[in-house]
Amino acid sequence: MRKTGDKLTSETTSDKPHFSGHRQRLKNRFRKGGVDAVADYELLELILYSAIPRRDVKPLAKKMIAHFGSFSETVSAPEDRLKEIPGVGDTVVTALRLVEAAARKLAEGKILDKPVLSNWQALLDYCHIQLAHQKKEQFHVLFLDRKNRLIADEKQQEGTIDHTPVYPREVIKRALELHATAIILVHNHPSGDPTPSRDDVEMTRRIAEAGKQLGVALHDHLVISKSGQTSFKSMGLI
Repeated sequence: MRKTGDKLTSETTSDKPHFSGHRQRLKNRFRKGGVDAVADYELLELILYSAIPRRDVKPLAKKMIAHFGSFSETVSAPEDRLKEIPGVGDTVVTALRLVEAAARKLAEGKILDKPVLSNWQALLDYCHIQLAHQKKEQFHVLFLDRKNRLIADEKQQEGTIDHTPVYPREVIKRALELHATAIILVHNHPSGDPTPSRDDVEMTRRIAEAGKQLGVALHDHLVISKSGQTSFKSMGLI
């Protein structure tokens, strides 16, 4: 209590901050309507609440979305770039990395040990989450058993922004080690254009030939980018 003139007034440190009502309304809207009921910056707000509980994070969320262009680009941005934004520290970076890791685990759970050819959209979603926002080109091989269930997803190589060296003999050797009878090749184009290059086509042809000789079928080769994906099989290249 303190005295002000002739009146006694009370103060308490438990007074709610001015933004608490906004937070509760946003949480309620999200619980009722899900992700479609909130904008990208509001979804980011919900994540930032746990990282920065005593500050209005709406301005920060808007600034981050404007800087990186989208929710997905923000969540997958490198740590050094995230920390270029004033107000972003280790706690915020950790919160975003947790979201990214959870998304990958959820996507992985939908295809691991399951027939991927009959669940193609889940496979595309998984590949997109894994590779679309990588800054360097990566080459992955998905190894399948006789029932086309996913045995393993392994990164074979990582290269520069536009080139990754791939060795067909090593790909097929690894397939035999895992007792895989089929493979799906996947790599990303950080440039954003999923169109296969001439080198992509030639490398795919050599892997298909090497696999055919040893009983390892090549089902497809997917090129992933932020703008979408390309299937060699759909293009008639396999």
